[in-house]
Amino acid sequence: PGVDDGAKTLSESMDILRDEHAQGVENIILTPHFRMNMFETSRDVVEKNYRDLVDMAKKEYPGMKFYLGCEFHSNLDMTDMLRADPRYRMCGTRYILLEFSSAHDTGYIRNRTYALISSGFTPVIAHCERYRPVYRHIDFAEELCDMGAMLQINANSVLGMDGFGMKMFCRKMLKKGLVSFIGSDAHNTSDRSTHIGECADFVEKKYGSHTARKIYD
Repeated sequence: PGVDDGAKTLSESMDILRDEHAQGVENIILTPHFRMNMFETSRDVVEKNYRDLVDMAKKEYPGMKFYLGCEFHSNLDMTDMLRADPRYRMCGTRYILLEFSSAHDTGYIRNRTYALISSGFTPVIAHCERYRPVYRHIDFAEELCDMGAMLQINANSVLGMDGFGMKMFCRKMLKKGLVSFIGSDAHNTSDRSTHIGECADFVEKKYGSHTARKIYD
């Protein structure tokens, strides 16, 4: 809570977790944003607010497990930043939840992705269905996978809550086996709430248990 454009209070964070629990979620990587000139909350503050949330959540949901990651918006200095501070990575590993903006073109996405891969990181490209160079050219999504990146899409997009175009693109991605992760991207309990369990049921029904296990297990 209180570190980016997601939950503003501890109470609101708990409301989101109740929804996640009701959807059958047992493990959560929380991914507060880092973006230069927009979301630059101190990681010390992020970690304190994370601990406060987990302490409260464990009392209500003792079986749930929580981990701290980061949704890292790409920039020209990101390789040095990620080497210097593992807290910007996913749980301190070599995996980077990498976000782009709608203004980024094919060349920028390709170059920034390659920069991470060549430095020993594995980019997980966040909600890739939002980026014009990707959703307009599914062969570019295949190229990113061939480079060594992993692709994440949002549950709401798969279910059609973010528009018909995104829904059809996500379903093509699932059919081609290009999706490594489906996330909730939950920011609140209203217009950006979680539908992760509903999406998991849909994926299993539409694409089979093998695809569902590959993504969710």
